[in-house]
Amino acid sequence: MYIAMNRFQIAPGREEDFLEVWRKRDSHLNEVPGFKQFKMLQGASQDEHTVFISHSVWESEAAFRAWTQSEAFRKAHAGAKSPEGIYLGRPKFEGYEVVL
Repeated sequence: MYIAMNRFQIAPGREEDFLEVWRKRDSHLNEVPGFKQFKMLQGASQDEHTVFISHSVWESEAAFRAWTQSEAFRKAHAGAKSPEGIYLGRPKFEGYEVVL
């Protein structure tokens, strides 16, 4: 299995705006071979930001990489504009092979 995560730093007071963008988003993930599960994680709020992590589980890294090149990926990210001032920088990607 493979776990793909994006770490987001969100401006204080904009947490609900960020979550609303994700609630309304049609990810098309259920159409994708190898997709297992998606979760959005929220860390503790700090003075300068709140951390959110998108966490997706895949059968393999190859399945995840195939999704990033797929029509489902393009549809999920088309017009993915968020209201200004929510994100503090770009998300940071982390990918992990499950070994145990």
